[in-house]
Amino acid sequence: MLPDRNFFYELADAAKAETLPRFRTGAYVTNKLEDGFDPVTEGDRAAETAIRTLITEKFPEHGILGEEHENIGLDREHIWVIDPIDGTRAFISGLPVWGTLIGFQSNGRATMGLVDQPFTGERYFADGMRSWYRGPDGERQIFTRDCKTLSDAILFTTSPHLFVGGEMEKYRMVESRARLFRYGCDCYAYALLAAGHVDIVVENGLKPYDVGALIPLIEQAGGIITTWDGGRPEGGGSIVAAGSKAVHEEALALLSGR
Repeated sequence: MLPDRNFFYELADAAKAETLPRFRTGAYVTNKLEDGFDPVTEGDRAAETAIRTLITEKFPEHGILGEEHENIGLDREHIWVIDPIDGTRAFISGLPVWGTLIGFQSNGRATMGLVDQPFTGERYFADGMRSWYRGPDGERQIFTRDCKTLSDAILFTTSPHLFVGGEMEKYRMVESRARLFRYGCDCYAYALLAAGHVDIVVENGLKPYDVGALIPLIEQAGGIITTWDGGRPEGGGSIVAAGSKAVHEEALALLSGR
């Protein structure tokens, strides 16, 4: 038995009950790193625990890959991929561009996914065939935008400061050709891409739980998401997502050094 939309929404509701009451409250923050800053909040851990509890009750045979707790059964056919708060820096800064990411893989391929932004009341869901938006202005199927060239594209990245060395040079080449670029939207940027509001997202250093829910959302909306060398993105790494084949190919040529 496979999950349906109602179960994904049940998981999102359980996470929301832990994250939203802590948003803009000065909730407790822990730094994961001795050298640097990688924050985690009470909400991260509590939300992932709530999601895991429901999955284990409903689908005990499924594996779980999450950011905050131990991975379970990564050799199983079906695996849940969870990031309870993607964009923790935004969360602790009061910016409503963080989200709960709940992805689902079958045989190593991302097939379903949900991005939930509790504060704005928006949900972006890939059901295995199509991508959907549900929010204050209703519910509808969503599609990426068919942008014809990078020079007409709107580009997002979380922060250019995350690129170093050769990756910075490659990113800057893409950014310099885009019509408009914006920073700091974390997972929300990918949701906007799937809904046809922006055209390309370029990032690096991503973990599997950072992209697990986003891959089907973008692909089932008509977009493309790969690594910078054109490979499958389930493992994370340096990622480029685009709403159209033309923009993806143009960016990939610059990012891969071809």
